[in-house]
Amino acid sequence: MATEAQHSAVQKYKVIPIMVSLLLSGFIGMFNETALNVALSDLINLFHITAATAQWLTTGYLLTLGILVPVSGLFLQWFSTRQLFTASLLLSLLGTAVATIAPGFELLMLARVIQAAGVALILPLMFHTVLVIVPPEKRGMTYGLIGLVLVVAPAVGPTLSGLLIEQLSYNWIFGLSLPVLAFSLLFGMRYMQNISMITKPKIDIYSLILSTLGFGGIVFALSSAGEGEGGLGSPKVVLPLIVGILALVIFAVRQLRMKQPMMDLKAFKQPMFTVGTVMLMIAVMVMMAAMLMLPMYLIRGLGLNAFSTGLVLLPGGIVNAVMQPIMGRLFDKFGPRWVVPAGMALVSVVLWFLSGITTTTTIPEIIALHTFLMIGISMVWMPSQANGLNQLPPSLYPHGSAIMNTVQQVAGAIGTAVAVSIMSMGMSSFLKQTADQSDPANMTLALTAGIQNVFEMAIVVAIIGFVFSLFMKRVHIPEQQ
Repeated sequence: MATEAQHSAVQKYKVIPIMVSLLLSGFIGMFNETALNVALSDLINLFHITAATAQWLTTGYLLTLGILVPVSGLFLQWFSTRQLFTASLLLSLLGTAVATIAPGFELLMLARVIQAAGVALILPLMFHTVLVIVPPEKRGMTYGLIGLVLVVAPAVGPTLSGLLIEQLSYNWIFGLSLPVLAFSLLFGMRYMQNISMITKPKIDIYSLILSTLGFGGIVFALSSAGEGEGGLGSPKVVLPLIVGILALVIFAVRQLRMKQPMMDLKAFKQPMFTVGTVMLMIAVMVMMAAMLMLPMYLIRGLGLNAFSTGLVLLPGGIVNAVMQPIMGRLFDKFGPRWVVPAGMALVSVVLWFLSGITTTTTIPEIIALHTFLMIGISMVWMPSQANGLNQLPPSLYPHGSAIMNTVQQVAGAIGTAVAVSIMSMGMSSFLKQTADQSDPANMTLALTAGIQNVFEMAIVVAIIGFVFSLFMKRVHIPEQQ
């Protein structure tokens, strides 16, 4: 009866105002996640801290997401939509306000954690809301709009941040977000409706601990892989990674045995949800690896500054954003059967070209390759996610949203950590074969060799993704949902 009531009430929801509130909030959240990256070098000098300490401004943010996002399915069953939305915006406002006035590293670090807590609430809420208030035949387009927001923010973040740092100070990165967040809160409180059923399942403290140790340990370990020497082989990476994997295995076994699991893994019994989750993971890993390697190549290999690097990567980000709703519309009309495999094939071809980049590769070539890579990613990401979530029954909506958002965070950490490790090994291997390792020219060549190795490995991952994409088929959603 509840699902029928939900279905009949779909037309009563103010879909556009609700989605505007969520999209604005999500945009600022994703902007804040990446905007500070280009400022880390300036903050090292400003705060008189080490590079490893400064990296915590990013690692701490990702760690908070890794801990809270898996619990979001529980939040969605315990609190109303309005309560979660308001809490998310208040946390984002508080964190951003503190970051705007932060005079030193400690306060800025606290602000980043508070900001991440707000984002950890809004992202799963956004996907869950679409499943409840948007009819199945229109979800692809709506997910495309979400994809647009999630892609535009990281695309413009580094460029805008680079400009603000050059002209003003890092505080302005956050100061400009405050009025947008305030508007989102007021607008959302005016139009946001309670759209989900509150069931208040029993909270299992052991599941919470295992989830925190599992997902938090893995994200922490992989986020630390890029700091200092050792890469994935470093003890500070290996130990938390082992703890995280063991905790995650115990967590999964416990969830499968519980009557009311915190994260219902029975969602993976739906084949298209499983395939969609794998495709999402591969798309995120490839994109994060590319978004790490290309700026490094442009700055350290070609000698560009941060602002110019942002401008080089901006066209690809904008094209990706524009393609998201287009691909969503194509998904609604034709399903994922041809869109996703074609996108994965395009990604594989572009990665093959990127694996051959050298110091003679021109800027226009990099722009073109990055743009086509982003087009391919847009053809894979949202159609895979939408098709997977569409197969779930309403009772699994909160869990499906939590699982996919968690996978996205973990995949991003895996993509960046593995890329850094492969690049470091490639550089070391190249330098061992050179007579003068201190020669700057040889260092540039070593960097290029390491980055080539990363893209070669990415080709293997993309081909695996292409094989998986061949098993995708359109989900036929029963009328009662």
